[in-house]
Amino acid sequence: MDKIQLLQERKTRIANVGQDIRKDIAAIVDEESFVELSAFSFSKNEFYGENAEGEGVVTGYATIDGYPYYIVAQNFKVLDGGVSKASCDKIVKCMNAAEKNSTPIVYLLNTHGVQVGESVTVLEGLANVLMKATQLDVSGGVSQYVIVNGEVYGAAAILAAIADFTFFVKNKSVLAINSPFVLSAKAGKNLTKEEVGGANALDKTGVVSLEVENLADARDKIISINDLLRVGMVDAELNESAPILNESVTVDNLLTIFENPIEINANYEPEIKTVIGRIGGISVAAAIFDGGDNGVELTVAKMDKMVRFASLANAHNLPFITFTDTKGLCPCACANNSRLLKATAEYLEYFSYITAPKISVVYKKAIGLGYSLFASKSVGFDYACAFANAKIALFDSVQGAQIELGNEQADKAALAAKYADENSDPINAAKDGSIDAIVEPQFIKQYLIASLQMLIG
Repeated sequence: MDKIQLLQERKTRIANVGQDIRKDIAAIVDEESFVELSAFSFSKNEFYGENAEGEGVVTGYATIDGYPYYIVAQNFKVLDGGVSKASCDKIVKCMNAAEKNSTPIVYLLNTHGVQVGESVTVLEGLANVLMKATQLDVSGGVSQYVIVNGEVYGAAAILAAIADFTFFVKNKSVLAINSPFVLSAKAGKNLTKEEVGGANALDKTGVVSLEVENLADARDKIISINDLLRVGMVDAELNESAPILNESVTVDNLLTIFENPIEINANYEPEIKTVIGRIGGISVAAAIFDGGDNGVELTVAKMDKMVRFASLANAHNLPFITFTDTKGLCPCACANNSRLLKATAEYLEYFSYITAPKISVVYKKAIGLGYSLFASKSVGFDYACAFANAKIALFDSVQGAQIELGNEQADKAALAAKYADENSDPINAAKDGSIDAIVEPQFIKQYLIASLQMLIG
């Protein structure tokens, strides 16, 4: 056969079968910047007797807002995006290139699972992809962004859990480790795929980093996040105050001290808001406890969220700030007989890995172990401050004071009053150097900028 004719035929087949996925790639990359790699990969599915043009995945590199990225995009038009050993090898080849060049990767995932007819070799291929993604995640040299670009079932869903940031497109993205219809049937319910694997249905998984309107919105979010991770400091106003915090200390008002904050995993354990953004032009990772009038009680899921966020901060060398309002571990039997203690130990382990500055702001409550975990100098915070009206104590209530001091021969009401008035004031914690500064709320941004600049050096 004429080689030029063969090339033309293959290019035509690749173009025809890849029209949709290339439009999706074009929606996130700069115009005419995409350069495809391994475009002429062709294998044959023995079960269906069909060719898998491009191995059912398009790989290459491009720029997004002028910055280079590697792209991995599953082509659902080829055997329903079926994963094969050959497609896994192609993906890993792209991941290796990204690692070599310390370049971020964007994955557009859309698959119903492995190709029917593949033997155990596809499982080896999947293991290779997942292990490589894990290595990139641990090393911190390569940021990984997953866009759930349709339906993602099977082991590919684990890649979404490994990635630094996973985007769900509204009214489009569905993710499940098995077919949603199988999971629905096993549950004895008649659920839609969105009710099984949509963003709202996965609110206990911690997988959904951000929900976006469309691919263009995902592009904008990637640009914003990459800018924070890549450029640690930019020029900004350094003397801004926030008078609104003197009027009312709320999470929404606290967020005003950030420049363009991005909340990650908003629908997972919303009592702890995990935010990346800038304070005085300096990129930071901040955990803001949103306990309302009562303070947050720590559970396994909440500590799991803190573990994941501490890991993210460490991987990208982001200064870590806690805005603390917690009463400590949840005092209930179900929490006692859970992984709460192990999850707390895991948080301490990941927290200890953070070499960037660590700062604590006790803006409402730091009670008991809540203080030790999220404000203590001994646990590793470089700088700790508290709002003037914050509460730092061993116990949160008069009853707690009575339990601690009940064996003394004195009036319990007087002891409780003494405990509340003296031992719960942040000035008491500042006396021995545990708290570096007592801050008027409206000036907290200035204190944070000064401490960040000092600690970053």
